[in-house]
Amino acid sequence: MNHVSKKFIHLFILVIFCIQPLLSQNNKLGIFEAEGDIGIVRIPGSAKYDQDKETYTITGGGTNMWSTSDEFHFLWKKVSMENVSISADIVWSDTGGNPHRKACLIIRQSLDTNSGYVDAAVHGNGLTSMQYREIKGAQTREIQSGINAPSKVMIEKESDYVFMSVAENNKSLHPAGGSFRIKFEEPFYIGLGVCAHDNSVSETAVFSNVKINTNKSKINGSSELESTLETINIESKDRRVVYTTSKHIEAPNWSRDGKYFLFNSDGHIFKLPISGGKAEEINTGSAVKCNNDHGISPDGTQLAISDQSETASSIIYTLPIEGGTPKRITENSPSYWHGWSPDGKTLAYCAERNGEFDIYTIPAGGGKETRLTTAPGLDDGPDYSPDGNFIYFNSERTGTMQIWRMKPDGSEQEQITSDEYNNWFAHPSPDAEWIVFLSYEKDINGHPPNKDVMLRMMPAEGGEIQVLAKLFGGQGTINVPSWAPDSKYLAFVSYRLIL
Repeated sequence: MNHVSKKFIHLFILVIFCIQPLLSQNNKLGIFEAEGDIGIVRIPGSAKYDQDKETYTITGGGTNMWSTSDEFHFLWKKVSMENVSISADIVWSDTGGNPHRKACLIIRQSLDTNSGYVDAAVHGNGLTSMQYREIKGAQTREIQSGINAPSKVMIEKESDYVFMSVAENNKSLHPAGGSFRIKFEEPFYIGLGVCAHDNSVSETAVFSNVKINTNKSKINGSSELESTLETINIESKDRRVVYTTSKHIEAPNWSRDGKYFLFNSDGHIFKLPISGGKAEEINTGSAVKCNNDHGISPDGTQLAISDQSETASSIIYTLPIEGGTPKRITENSPSYWHGWSPDGKTLAYCAERNGEFDIYTIPAGGGKETRLTTAPGLDDGPDYSPDGNFIYFNSERTGTMQIWRMKPDGSEQEQITSDEYNNWFAHPSPDAEWIVFLSYEKDINGHPPNKDVMLRMMPAEGGEIQVLAKLFGGQGTINVPSWAPDSKYLAFVSYRLIL
């Protein structure tokens, strides 16, 4: 062996010796780069990768991942990409423990304890939810899945939207429903985490079949719609998924007794229990082209629908709430129902007459219609206040679409909102405390579907406007009254286009 060969071998051995610790470290963490405790954790956590089983065993302490700061153990990888997902099977290493302990798939802006983040969290009691803190130091919110203790979970970031999917009993992943907008600056962190929900102990979860995917979903080269009926707690801003479907559904009404929802889909009206489950079609007779302008009478016995089966132009009908033969109310069309007076005697609606869209009323049993607005431009979405003293509506008469109100006879019309958004479909809460409405960006004309929108809420007597939710929606989200009878919750539909 010559001198050059010996020198090359010595160099090769030296290189292997130097990089071996790095290889061992990478082997220890699998596809991830580093680990550590986030926040002040009394019992240090740990992460271990089993190369043979391809599992990650993570032990974490910490008080909680909630409110404005977090304490947990995090195994992460730093990434810069617009679209990314992480999926895993999650199993707790033991039964019992704190029911609120969390094993999570996480996307996080930074390693700060109060960082913005989103996670798919499987709790000790099986509750599975998407939790998020929109910006650093903000409150944590969540969207609760209707699936308990799934065998597999995935969280996906697509541009500025985040989604969760779940699988039961080792079946294929399917959408959990619900989504929200959150902006991550590149680079950010993606990984696995465990929180004990009790800083005096530690909890352990095992993550298997862990995959990070950077490819956006493709379905036959075209888009597929996902509709989710959700409820939101107006105090906590937390959301709950009630129903998810690949069909296009719109405009939930919350029943007067609080037991079910109504929504429209493919020209028909469906009834869904509050707890979710199977949607049941309501018999609307010859009216089989119902749109998203429908609602329930104050006494809960009648249903108003807007349907275009008879003339190919929307007409308002009423029928028994359990279904039956529709009775025609408006002779002229198009007419789109939006509100029912608290005494049950009058319907309010938007109608086009002679090229102008205005607000009209008509006796609930039919008769002569009364025009309430005459300003040029679109007036739409009338809904009565609970005491019947006002009709709220939206109007573009001042340049952008804003919320207005007037007396039931059309007098004393006054503007309620005046901001940089286009605001639609104001709905007063049953307790008369709040007005909720849908907001589009200022450059959006009309109320189209599949847009970045917000559900916003303001005190009925005026004051600061709150953002309830940022979502992908618009047409079909809250076209009609959708408050719970106790005024604590609101129902709405969000959407997702899987490209």
